[in-house]
Amino acid sequence: MSVPNKIRTTHLERTAIVYVRQSSPAQVRDNRESQARQYALVEEAARLGWPASKIDVIDADQGISGRSAERRSGFREVISRVCLGEVGAIFGLEVARLARSNADLARLLELARLTDTLVIDTDGMYDLREFDDRLLLGLKGAMSEAELHILAGRLHGAKRAAAERGELRFALPVGYVRDAEGGTIIDPDQEVTAAVADVFAAFQATGSAYGVVGAFTSRRFPRRAYGGVWAGELRWGRLTHSRVVGVLSNPAYAGTYVFGRYRSRRIVGPDGSVRDTTYEQPRSEWAVVIQNHHPGYINWEQYLANQQRLAANTTRSGARPAREGVALCQGIVHCGSCGRTMSTNYQANGRGYYECASSRGDHVQTKACRTVAAATVDQVVADRLLQVLGPDEVALALAAADEVTERRQRSTRASELAVERAQYDADRAERALLACEPENRLVARSLESRWEAKLAAVAEAEAALAVTKAAVPALPPRGELESLAADLPALWAAPTTCAKDRKRLMRTLVADVTLTSQVTGTEVCVGIRWRSGASEQIVARRPPPQYETTRTPSKATEFIVQRGPTLSNQELVAELNAAGFTTGMGRPFDLDAVKWVRYAHRVPSPSPFQAGELSVDQVAARLGISAGAVYDWIARGHLAARRTTAGRLGVVAYTPDVEAACRKRVADSRHMKPTSQRVSGAEAV
Repeated sequence: MSVPNKIRTTHLERTAIVYVRQSSPAQVRDNRESQARQYALVEEAARLGWPASKIDVIDADQGISGRSAERRSGFREVISRVCLGEVGAIFGLEVARLARSNADLARLLELARLTDTLVIDTDGMYDLREFDDRLLLGLKGAMSEAELHILAGRLHGAKRAAAERGELRFALPVGYVRDAEGGTIIDPDQEVTAAVADVFAAFQATGSAYGVVGAFTSRRFPRRAYGGVWAGELRWGRLTHSRVVGVLSNPAYAGTYVFGRYRSRRIVGPDGSVRDTTYEQPRSEWAVVIQNHHPGYINWEQYLANQQRLAANTTRSGARPAREGVALCQGIVHCGSCGRTMSTNYQANGRGYYECASSRGDHVQTKACRTVAAATVDQVVADRLLQVLGPDEVALALAAADEVTERRQRSTRASELAVERAQYDADRAERALLACEPENRLVARSLESRWEAKLAAVAEAEAALAVTKAAVPALPPRGELESLAADLPALWAAPTTCAKDRKRLMRTLVADVTLTSQVTGTEVCVGIRWRSGASEQIVARRPPPQYETTRTPSKATEFIVQRGPTLSNQELVAELNAAGFTTGMGRPFDLDAVKWVRYAHRVPSPSPFQAGELSVDQVAARLGISAGAVYDWIARGHLAARRTTAGRLGVVAYTPDVEAACRKRVADSRHMKPTSQRVSGAEAV
């Protein structure tokens, strides 16, 4: 080190900082000599005149690269203390230890110049107020950054060369292991391989990653631990959606070796912070792609098809995958008036309908943007779809049945493998117990408990296998499947065919559907655009309103209007049902139905009175008394009366003798007077 002719008293009065850093944890663990040389700078600072109380060591950045100051808390501490003017000199083994980035080093050197801080390394002592020292340190910083770039280029080139030969090793995904020669092979554990294979089979069956998660709700899935105390071991747990997407998106399962799938870049945050981020590159920009590099669970074509299906399920990018609702055109139906996609809604009774919800929300809805019942459109499109399907689809349906059979075998196979593994563990525990000396009861008791636990696990696995087999219904015979597949309309309308399957079949041929409604009228023009590019239009009619479909037939109404004035409601019900008339709902007539028609068409009811009969009100009016008095006579038995057909009491046979008896009873009563006498008495008062 040069003679300390640049050190002044003002420097010695401030703190000397010894900055210690190594770029990686491996260097911290292995390069002990470099670490010792850096800590020895404390003695060098003392030799140059700084007292021990004025010497601080900052080694918080051990194992961190100097490419950026973002994660280096020690480097930020050095900068902050330099800015405060409390640092007289910064000691480092070399300038590159301070920062590999020329921008970070230039900022530190500028602050050191402003605060009169020395920079000291093994090559010399630098006063940043002098131009030559600034020039020399700037050159050393640029060369340090260039050195880092050259080293990184060499390392990356070596990795690229090894990757092009397929020899660069990566952490293998679950389901793969390395053999004795270092090659990639499928995991010999059959339970692991069955679980991974069933992920791809379940995705083919359900068509979505969430469907795969649902298929594994009662199953466990393997995971290979990387790092930590479980490094390299196989762990079992719950299958999540992110893991399903990771398995389906990993080209290694297609037997393909890929290098350059991910790339890192540095971005600047809104607060000025710089951080590294990793992103996945498009498939066309992968640096190395070697197909058939190792055995695969699927082929490359199936991998590409899975990626297309995953992209078609990503709704945030505008995709509209098939859902579970009964509306078959959901997601592919458009309005011919406003041109926007029509949304699908469902009523409380489960009926779906299409409407221009987005147009209404944006206040651009036209008069022709009308709500259309889903059943009206779906029936037209489904009928046309079944017409264009030919007999060649029979083979496709039979292939689907074979796939269902194979899928069921895989589901039971997983449970069988679990039983086999549990039995193997129980056998091992039994052999360990038998190998133990009987006199060594301390060990024998532990081994016996372990064996009993393994036997209990075997019983649980066998019970799970029995439940799995019982839950799988038997498939119909092959001949029945062939006859059913030959009749595609029956297969389409079968209750076992779910709405999602119908939608998938429809979307294989139909690209989209456009609905054009008139402002008035019941006609809807259904435009179908096929995948082949052809298009056609079909005119459909809206169903009539419910009040029209449930209206009472005109002949039954005419019968009630003609016979109603002379017949009671009970008599009308009997004659209508005897004549074979039904209501608008197709049910036999009852009292409520007859009463409604009589009310709606103002059909008068027949008079309940015969010749010589009067109502209670009429009797009271003739006698000039209240109706209550007449009801009292009826209750006491002084006046005979009968009930009407409606069950109301109040029909009096009012003969001359009855009238004379009633008038005599009024005249003899001290409390009851005719209405005319009451009025005369009131006027006299």
